[in-house]
Amino acid sequence: MTYSAARDALEGLALGDGFGERWFPLFRGPAVAFRQIRARQVPAETPWHWTDDTAMALSVYGILTAYEAVHQERLAQAFGATYLADAYRGYGNGMSLLLPRLADRPSQWRAESRKLFDGQGSLGNGAAMRVAPLGAWFHADLDEAAEQAALSAEVTHAHPEGIAGAVAVALAAALAARGRADGGTEAVAGAGFLAEVARRTPAGPVRDGLERAASLAPETEPWRAADLLGSGQRVRAGDTVPFALWSAAHHLDSLADALWTTAEGLGDVDTTCAITGGVVAARTGLGGRAAHWLARREPLPEWVAGAEDETPVRRAG
Repeated sequence: MTYSAARDALEGLALGDGFGERWFPLFRGPAVAFRQIRARQVPAETPWHWTDDTAMALSVYGILTAYEAVHQERLAQAFGATYLADAYRGYGNGMSLLLPRLADRPSQWRAESRKLFDGQGSLGNGAAMRVAPLGAWFHADLDEAAEQAALSAEVTHAHPEGIAGAVAVALAAALAARGRADGGTEAVAGAGFLAEVARRTPAGPVRDGLERAASLAPETEPWRAADLLGSGQRVRAGDTVPFALWSAAHHLDSLADALWTTAEGLGDVDTTCAITGGVVAARTGLGGRAAHWLARREPLPEWVAGAEDETPVRRAG
């Protein structure tokens, strides 16, 4: 189940990323985008290209299939190499500064990561957007899921808020995958799901936002939930993760509904949809209505399909 849940989380993350990127307000104008989302008009333009969210998630997944745990220096090296090969994916300013340095000096990831933003490190949503496959991978042990998520985040996001965002999303994906493992008989959802994630998330803006999300009624209009919780417009973990997980928590049995709900919040819509998609797909897989969207999405690299068929030693070698 580790491989299948993590692989589905990766596929769902990439689907959410490509789907969300099609609704980015700069492409259509926010009023047009919102009206079309409310009408559930599936974007006609193809392919749905994925962004840096998926590119970095691929590096995380690749390290897990090679080492079955986060190897921070190797992850730094993978992030740097991926950026150099695919810099057009929409990386933010901080990562555009950091990742070339990691490509040259992966062993210096700790010092380089902490240089960002006047020595505070990044508190952005980049560590959260890529981590759902990791959470699904470690679903059997929530403490390990949180620990491995923090290790993966530290490579690029040294600020506690950036790390907490990754921990929260990983925990959510792990809980979602647990619901899949037991057939949903003991699955937690809705406010209980959010409260459990909040309880295990480090104190700070992310946990505060999750607690607000847990108190928000499921029938709240998504645009209103995004106004209250943040839609990623500030590109901070605390401004992004609570709304994305609120959408996921109330639609854990339908990937398509989860993505439509998240898209209604607009903001950093490719990233919020990537988070939601990764979490929900860890439970649902890629069936249902969302299965028809896969043909519209840019494919993942061919190596992903074969990664689970090789032994860790072969992959690492």
